[in-house]
Amino acid sequence: MIIRSAKPADLPQLRAIYAPYVLHTTVSFEYRVPSREEFAARFARITRRFPWLVAEEDGCILGYAYGDLPFARAAYAWDAETSIYIRQDCRGRGLGRALYAALEPLLAEMGFCNLYAIVTGENAASLAFHERLGYVRAAELPRAGYKFGRWHSTVWLLKVLAQEPGPAPLPPADPRDC
Repeated sequence: MIIRSAKPADLPQLRAIYAPYVLHTTVSFEYRVPSREEFAARFARITRRFPWLVAEEDGCILGYAYGDLPFARAAYAWDAETSIYIRQDCRGRGLGRALYAALEPLLAEMGFCNLYAIVTGENAASLAFHERLGYVRAAELPRAGYKFGRWHSTVWLLKVLAQEPGPAPLPPADPRDC
């Protein structure tokens, strides 16, 4: 298995990995799978500023992780949100740990001090995964999302990479990018 930067040619596989999370779980609060065009636009927006990594084996993408902005105001410039999706049949193989082991140092090198993971409260596996990697529960928002006919909480987890900020890693976000 290799970890590498995602590229536009990967988009069909990335979208295929994401689709079951949208359609069958509360991991994603989206109601419908983004179209190919919407997914490509999301990828282009994110990769203009952040790393998007894939775990690949024999030409097949098994999972991916990326960083993004959790907030748009300038004072939040040292915060990044992490997201990770593993192909359903590849979970439990250490792919998530390998992806984050590559992603987190990249975000630290870029100057990010705080990483946030936003996890659905009922997703015990993701909560445990992030906690094993040193994320701590920072907040829980009850009734944050409504999907499949019921309310769901979200848990915000925090991992501090650096105590003191250096220069802002990115210019303040353009509101059109959010």
